[in-house]
Amino acid sequence: MIFKFGSPWLLVLLFIPLVLALWPLFTRRRLRTATLQYSDLRLTTNLSPSIRQRLRFILPALRLLALALLILALARPQSGNAREIISGEGVDIAIVLDISGSMAALDFDPNRLGAARQVIEEFIDQRQYDRIGLVIFATEAFSQVPPTLDYDVLKRILDETQVSWDIGLDSGTAIGLGLANGANMLRDSDAESKVIILLTDGANNSGQIDPLTAAQIAKALDIRVYTIGAARPGPAALPFPDGRIEYRDSEIDEETLKEIADITGGLYFRAEDKAGLQEIYDTISQLERSQVEVRTFTRYTELAIWFILPAVALLILEVLLRRTVLRKIP
Repeated sequence: MIFKFGSPWLLVLLFIPLVLALWPLFTRRRLRTATLQYSDLRLTTNLSPSIRQRLRFILPALRLLALALLILALARPQSGNAREIISGEGVDIAIVLDISGSMAALDFDPNRLGAARQVIEEFIDQRQYDRIGLVIFATEAFSQVPPTLDYDVLKRILDETQVSWDIGLDSGTAIGLGLANGANMLRDSDAESKVIILLTDGANNSGQIDPLTAAQIAKALDIRVYTIGAARPGPAALPFPDGRIEYRDSEIDEETLKEIADITGGLYFRAEDKAGLQEIYDTISQLERSQVEVRTFTRYTELAIWFILPAVALLILEVLLRRTVLRKIP
C-alpha cells in the first residue's frame, strides 16, 4: 500500500489554521462578549464562568480542524497498490550437494558441509526470479526440494542438511546418481537456461550411474553443469560419530569433474577454503543472470472525500452548537 499527496505543495496552507489558532496568544487580545451592564459590579465579582462559557473554545477548534481537513483534501491524498509485471524468464537451478561423511572434515570453517551450506544460502539470497531446487547425495541421492521460488523453505531444508552418518546413511559418494537426480529435477523445465551446480569433496564410488553417463544425460536435456571440488590439499582432520579423529587426504577426482563440466558447457572450480567457495558461487551467479524485465504499475485512488466529509460534519456541528447549546446572548 502506497500513500501520497497529488499536490503536496498545497500542504503549506496548513500554516493558516496554525496561525489562526496561535494568533490570540501572540496578540493577547480577547474578543469582548456582550454583557449586561450593572451600576455596581460587585454583584458579579464572585461569579465563576458557566459550563457553556468554558466550552466555547470548542467552536473555533471545530472550525480550525475543519479548515485543516479541507486543506488536506485540496492536496489530493491518494492511496495506491503497486503491481509488478515480470517479462522474461529466470534461470532454473538444481543445487546438487555431497553429504558423504568426508564432508565433515575440518579444513573448512566450521567444516566442509557447514561452509557449503552458508555459501549456498548467500547464493540463494542473491537470486530473485530463479527457481532453485536441492538434491543431496551420499551412497544414494535424494531430491529434497523441487525447483521453487519459496527460498525460505529451501534455506530451511538446507539448514537441516547433515552429513550422511548423522542421518543413518552409508558414507559413500555417488556423484553420477546425484547428477542424474539433478538432471531429472530439471527435465520438465521450460526455462531457457537450466543449470546444475554440483559440489563434492571426493570421487565417485557408489551408485549405479557413471558420472560421465549422467553428464551426457544433462547435455541431452540442455542443462549446463558447474562442478566444484571442495577440499584443501593434504590431510584434513575428519571427526567420526564415535569421537575418533582421523587425518585423511583429499580424494577429489578433478579429471572427472572437469570432463562433466566440459561435456555440458559448464566450468570446473576448485575451492580450498570458505572464501574460495564464496568466490566460486559469486562467479557462477554472475555467469547465470536472469533475463527478466520488471515493470511496476501503481493505480491510485483519490481519498479527498474522506477528508471533506468529516470537515463538513465538523462545520455543521459547529453551527448547531453555536445556535443551541453554546449560543450567546447579544
